[in-house]
Amino acid sequence: MEEKIMLYEEKMEKTLGTLQEEFGSIRAGRANPKVLDRIRVDYYGTPTPIQQVANVSVPEPRLIQIQPWEKNLIREIEKAINMSDLGINPTNDGRVIRLVFPELTEERRKDLAKEVKKKGEEAKVAIRNIRRDANDALKKMNKANELTEDDLKNGEDEIQKMTDKFIEKVNKEVELKSKEIMTV
Repeated sequence: MEEKIMLYEEKMEKTLGTLQEEFGSIRAGRANPKVLDRIRVDYYGTPTPIQQVANVSVPEPRLIQIQPWEKNLIREIEKAINMSDLGINPTNDGRVIRLVFPELTEERRKDLAKEVKKKGEEAKVAIRNIRRDANDALKKMNKANELTEDDLKNGEDEIQKMTDKFIEKVNKEVELKSKEIMTV
């Protein structure tokens, strides 16, 4: 039974990790190279992450600089950025691509905070679904006489405590990201 519970804890941990990755790609007015993580460049016919074909740096708080290792990639990288949902137009000088992040308006900050809360709610729903699956698995084991009633109750209690712990972690992540977004 203990391995089964650990399996569900890993699933909850992955849900939290996914949420943190999504939050990393939400820009908060400061340049963060993580916003490029989901963008793929056509590199000789293969979709490749920008970080694998260029040097990405943040020389100023609101500027990301992308220096491709091969000059012919500049157009491909620009095309990939323009096709993404980043909402920033890249500029280049023939050697380096620059992404200048504008100051976020109050309205845009509020929209981003709403998006963060929505993603947090989705993560909580996913965690509760994992709890339901875990409880169902325990009940099946109980029906098949692999677990006693006491073990079933203890397992359900342990899963509930684990669920509460992860919901609390999601709430903390949402609060931190919202605070970061609303900070001018």
